[in-house]
Amino acid sequence: MNDLIQALGQRILLLDGGFGTMVQQYGFGEEEYRGERFAAWPGRLAGCNDLLSLTQPEAVERIHAAYLEAGADIVTTDSFNANALSLAEYGLEEHVYEICRAAAAVARGAADAFTARTPLTPRFVGGSMGPTSHTLSLSSDVDSPAARDVAFDAMARAYREQARGLLDGGVDLLLLETFFDALNAKAAIYAVEELFAERGARVPVIVSGTLTESGRTLAGQTVEAFYASVAHAEPLAVSLNCSFGARALLPYLERLAAVAETRVAVYPNAGLPNVMGGYDETPAMFAADVEEYMRRGLVNIAGGCCGTTPDHIRELAKIAGRYAPRPLPAPRRTTVLSGLEPLRVVPEANFINIGERTNVAGSAKFAGLIRAGAYEEALSVARAQVEAGAQAIDVCMDDGLIDGPEAMRTFLRMVSAEPEIARVPVMIDSSDWEVIEAGLQCMQGKCLVNSLSLKEGEAEFLRRAALVRRYGAAAVVMLFDEQGQADTYARKIAVAQRAYDLLTGSGFPAEDIVFDPNILAIATGMEAHDAYARDYIEAVRWIRANLPHAKVTGGVSNLSFAFRGNNAVREALHSAFLCHAIAAGMDLGIVNTQLLKVYSDIEPELLERAEDAILCRRPDAAERLADYAQQVRAAADERTAASDAWREGTLAERFDHALLRGVADYAEEDALEGCRTLGSPMRVIDTLLMPAMERVGELFGAGKMFLPQVVKSARVMKRAVAALTPYIEGGDAERPRGGRVLIATVKGDVHDIGKNIVAVVMACNGYEIRDLGVMVEAGRIADEAAAWGADAICLSGLITPSLDEMIRVCEELERRGMRTPVVIGGATTSDMHTAVKIAPAYSGPVVRSENASRNNAILARLLGPDRDRYVAEVREAQEALREEYRRTEQARRLVPVVEVRREKRRPAAPAPRPAHTGRLVFPDFDAADVVPLIDWNFFFPAWGLKGRWPELLDHPEKGPEARKLHDDAQALLRRIADERLLKLQAVVGIFPARSEGDDLYITDTRGRERRLPMLRNQTRGEEHLSLADFIAPQGDHIALFAATAGIGLRELTEKFRAEGDDYGAILSKLLADRLTEAFAETLHAFVRREMWGYETGPAPEPEQIVRGEYRGRRMAFGYPATPDHSLKRDVFDLLAVEMTTGMKLTENYMIDPGEALCGLMLHDACYFSVGAIDTKQLLDYARRRGMTPEEVRKLIPNNA
Repeated sequence: MNDLIQALGQRILLLDGGFGTMVQQYGFGEEEYRGERFAAWPGRLAGCNDLLSLTQPEAVERIHAAYLEAGADIVTTDSFNANALSLAEYGLEEHVYEICRAAAAVARGAADAFTARTPLTPRFVGGSMGPTSHTLSLSSDVDSPAARDVAFDAMARAYREQARGLLDGGVDLLLLETFFDALNAKAAIYAVEELFAERGARVPVIVSGTLTESGRTLAGQTVEAFYASVAHAEPLAVSLNCSFGARALLPYLERLAAVAETRVAVYPNAGLPNVMGGYDETPAMFAADVEEYMRRGLVNIAGGCCGTTPDHIRELAKIAGRYAPRPLPAPRRTTVLSGLEPLRVVPEANFINIGERTNVAGSAKFAGLIRAGAYEEALSVARAQVEAGAQAIDVCMDDGLIDGPEAMRTFLRMVSAEPEIARVPVMIDSSDWEVIEAGLQCMQGKCLVNSLSLKEGEAEFLRRAALVRRYGAAAVVMLFDEQGQADTYARKIAVAQRAYDLLTGSGFPAEDIVFDPNILAIATGMEAHDAYARDYIEAVRWIRANLPHAKVTGGVSNLSFAFRGNNAVREALHSAFLCHAIAAGMDLGIVNTQLLKVYSDIEPELLERAEDAILCRRPDAAERLADYAQQVRAAADERTAASDAWREGTLAERFDHALLRGVADYAEEDALEGCRTLGSPMRVIDTLLMPAMERVGELFGAGKMFLPQVVKSARVMKRAVAALTPYIEGGDAERPRGGRVLIATVKGDVHDIGKNIVAVVMACNGYEIRDLGVMVEAGRIADEAAAWGADAICLSGLITPSLDEMIRVCEELERRGMRTPVVIGGATTSDMHTAVKIAPAYSGPVVRSENASRNNAILARLLGPDRDRYVAEVREAQEALREEYRRTEQARRLVPVVEVRREKRRPAAPAPRPAHTGRLVFPDFDAADVVPLIDWNFFFPAWGLKGRWPELLDHPEKGPEARKLHDDAQALLRRIADERLLKLQAVVGIFPARSEGDDLYITDTRGRERRLPMLRNQTRGEEHLSLADFIAPQGDHIALFAATAGIGLRELTEKFRAEGDDYGAILSKLLADRLTEAFAETLHAFVRREMWGYETGPAPEPEQIVRGEYRGRRMAFGYPATPDHSLKRDVFDLLAVEMTTGMKLTENYMIDPGEALCGLMLHDACYFSVGAIDTKQLLDYARRRGMTPEEVRKLIPNNA
């Protein structure tokens, strides 16, 4: 396993290609499939490829060997369908273990044989486990959507036996591949995790999904939702395979790489099947498309699937070494749930609303339908919640008259058949573990289990948590323990801390822990209950501050239990409570959206009394709220009669009321009245509708409106715009065509109100519009724009992730060489973000539009006669914004220099007293003594041969050329040493030194001190080091050096060129560069052991020296710790370099010859980077250096 991880860190690994494709070339018939072992088998066996490892092992091994010879690093076993469910077709269920073990052994033998030939390039075996021919998420009976051919348990057992055989056969990893249903994948993951736990050992796992033409799995999930569903396996890599050809798979691979926190693999088909079922994509075509994955940095592992052969893999091997593998991203620790689509629980989501009406305890209607077995009707309850804005649904079947496990199973299976419901995640809610487990075995998405608690002790708590994790779910942790419910603040935080420590200590991800600190009824008349809401809110605040990455939820309706039947008070309590709880950090909650009121609309006296009760602000709060509730009930009829009083207000007041409350009944009527009054439909949109919608957005952002309410507001807006559209269009029949404009809401965003308004307005101004809708991939936008000949592209997005997607669209346009102007708009866009992040990704114009009216003005200039001048103005303004951002960001990233200098540091201890101080000149050092310290890792990349030394010499493609180049280099090095073709010269010296602040003071041989100012790191989050920190304030020493291996190089290269040997000239120059570095290492070793003498004992081996495994550090000027090249002048003077060697320093502080180094040697130090510095440090450094700030700015990169 370590070899595999190491190899993945060094290069892109290659998988093999299609196994079945190769088997077909053998033309095996029934006799060959049977072999001697199964000659008398009663049924047909032809086509059972998995059997060939037993009946035709030589052929299987030849296929593996062909792929390994082509350059594959990983070969997959002949066991794709070797499970009891799939082999039942042939009656071979009892032979699963034997077949899998044999398949692994054959592949192991082939891989080991190639590893023995090239030990530095080990080959690996992946145990192939396919999806079976069954699906756990879909019914095969159209009349019975809850029916399943096979149960989760049975599928898991089948996978367990398959994995057992593969592991015993010696695979290095398990490859769960071609999964079209994440629930099948979860059954496989459950099985292998169970097996790993039983054995006390594990191997890496790769999980690979396959997509349909819709871009989703067959079971309906998006790429992002599929990843969320299987990420709990902590796979070595997550992958896409089969599906399409490489080119068509690219946009989906980009989406996978954008969310995957693990490595990414891919192995597409050789294009799409032709009419004869074959594949036409040649190896070169295939490799060219896969190379685009590598160029974009998307993959760590690549290979081929259907239709690919060793020739396809051979072409990949030729290019893979040119590209670095995708870096393993840092964990984001984001809570992600999923149904058919992902749900990210992040701050910008404000609050996640979980619908409560599919809970038999929360809805009498739903309970009655379930008891009656009316599941179809019960689905309408779930559908209504999602349509009303619920982002997840809570499903509970805990009722004495209901068979909980069976009801949960039936209902959730039927939910899976309803895409409009199944798109959201499910909270599986039960106090019965059997019911929870029944639900977990039905859902392909990442669910939320409600709940776990410590009521039954730590052992049971951890056992169930481990199962929740194995099923791939997150967990609600109720704050109960062995003593009962945590009903006070102190008890809540104590139980939360204990549960958190137990879970995270057992490996349960903190981001998958969702605490429920118990929302309990307030204002009940019992004094002990008065602080329940306040204690909940404070517990939320404490959890978010002290338990990193955990989330908080609760059942909001419990709060107002004492006011059942009085909806006005309940609505006020819920909305006020949520406002405070969300501000404290509450992330999600179970809410009845019909009992929510806009916070700002709560009657002031009711709001005051509700908040008094919630926050426990006065001892009589409960009594006062109860009194007010009686008044509300008495006045209910009177208020109902006045419910339409808002219709008497102005148009602006009416629109404000309608949008804030989601009242759509008068939208068309008011829109048309506004058109008549204002004389223009556009004025209605700009002056009435948009301001009201902006107020909705402000309230949502402030946590005073919730998503279901925003959804209702959007419906009002749509109806009003729809009523105005004919009048906008009708006024522009004679307007000339302004150009073709393509418009789309980018991928990941479903918001279309703003886009639709802009589209209508542009159409009315003479533009021909092509609206691609919402959730549009970058590739499709580019395809459609190019094919249609769009004159401009308008991108819309309302949510923060849309900003990243807009960047991807511009990157795709840039990749294709397009220059079509791009206009972006949406609530989250800004001029600053556009200038800093989006515009730099594209060479064409990118302009941000603030609103629909502004869009027309922008297009008129972009597509008009003064386009060039306008684009220049935009770019100038964007450059100014980028500069402003750079300075602001630099100030934010940097700790002020005054502060970093105040930080307490222990003074450096003086170095051991040197054996010899003063200068030592090396006028002609023997090159042969330097050669062993050459670091070849930097030599080969200069020739385009990337790879680690010395493994590069054994690379299947690059190895021969690398060995030849190395041989040539060694031959020239021998000539350099024997014939003295290059002269190696150096001066080193050890001098008394001390530090003062950030300055080094070095005393020369005449007793004079020279100041060498140093710079200090200011980057926030890093150690704020200066080289001065490593020199003691008194009585210390420092070594200086200047070295070159370039004396005579100019004559040598001219001689080679005169002979027509450009290769020799280049080789000599590169070797001189390497010799200089090696010479510096040689000098450093000499200083440590002979001149200074602090390094004693056996001398390090050359390999150790090259790796820097010694005490002390050598800092050349220009290195990140010493970026100022002008300090070379001081060292040259102290060492009298120009008087004793052939090295000269130019006025720009470059050394002639160029193959030279100059710097400091410190007895105890570490490498670090100064990085960016602020203006104050730059000005101070210029003063200490005796230079102008302008001179320093030219010398030091990353300066203010």
